[in-house]
Amino acid sequence: MSTRPTDPRPRRIAKRSGTAAEARPNIRPVVIQAPGAMLEASRRWRSAGRSIGLVPTMGALHAGHLSLVDAARRENEIVVVSIFVNPIQFGPNEDFERYPRDPERDAVLLGEAGVDAIYEPPIAAMYPPGASTRVRVGGVAEPLEGKARPGHFEGVATVVTKLFAAVQPDRAYFGQKDAQQVAVVKRLVRDLDLGVGVRVGETVREPDGVALSSRNVYLDPAERRAAAGISAGLLQAASAYAAGERRLDVLRELIRARLAAEPLVQLEYAELVDPDTFSAPGTLAVIAARVGKTRLIDNLDLSKPAPG
Repeated sequence: MSTRPTDPRPRRIAKRSGTAAEARPNIRPVVIQAPGAMLEASRRWRSAGRSIGLVPTMGALHAGHLSLVDAARRENEIVVVSIFVNPIQFGPNEDFERYPRDPERDAVLLGEAGVDAIYEPPIAAMYPPGASTRVRVGGVAEPLEGKARPGHFEGVATVVTKLFAAVQPDRAYFGQKDAQQVAVVKRLVRDLDLGVGVRVGETVREPDGVALSSRNVYLDPAERRAAAGISAGLLQAASAYAAGERRLDVLRELIRARLAAEPLVQLEYAELVDPDTFSAPGTLAVIAARVGKTRLIDNLDLSKPAPG
C-alpha cells in the first residue's frame, strides 16, 4: 500500500468547536412531527421577526452535522434540525431499511448544541396516500450520482422542497461532502425562486482523512482502514495540482492509482468537474467507491487555497 501524502491543506476537525453549545447549552428542543405544526411554529417565529436556520439531516448525527448546527446558530435566532430518512431518495437495492437510526442520541446531541426545534415528520405525513408530485432538477442532477443512483436527486429535490415549505427558513445548511447534492439544491433554489440562502459547511474528517458519514458505521476495521485511501487519493491529486499539474488525465490517474492499491476498495468513478454544473472539465475532484459493501463518496476542490 502506498504512503499517504502530506496534506497540503490541513483541515482535520477532531471535535466540535462548541460554539452552538456554548451559546445555548443543554436546552430541550421542541419536537415537531406534523408539517402543519411546523409551518405554524415557523410563521410564529417569523411574525416575531426572528430568523430561521434549517439543517436538513437523516439522523445518525456526527460531528459534521453538528458543525452545520454551529454555523446555523451563529447566523440565525432560531435553529431547526430536520431528521427524516427519506424513502424516495433510496433505490430499490439500497440501504433504506438498515440506514442508521438513533433518535434518542440525536435528541441529546441537538439539545447540547442549542437547537430550538427538531422537525421529525413520519413518512405518512410527508408522503400521504395519493401524493404523486415529484420535483426534478435537470442538468446538474444528471451525471455521476444522478447516473449511478437513478431517481436519487428527484427524491432529494422533492424532500428539500417540502422541508423548505414547512420550515420557511432564511438559510439552509448542507455539507460539502455531498457536493453534487449541494449543487442540485442551489439550482433548485435559483430555478424555483425559493428565497432560501444555501450555506455550505466544510467536510469534517477523521484524523486519518476519512470524511465523516453516517454510513461509516457499516465498515469493519479492515474496511475502515482501507477507506482512508479515498481521501489519500484526493490529496495526491491536490499535491500535484499545487505543484502545477493541470492535465486532467494525469490528476485522475493519480487518484485511481492510489485507490487501486487498496484491495477492499472498488472505484466507481473519479472525475474532475465544475463544482456548479458537475460537467467536465473542472477542478472539483469527486470520487465514489465501494469499500466492502459500503458505498462512500468524497470530493476536494483542487483550486481552493488552504482555509484560514
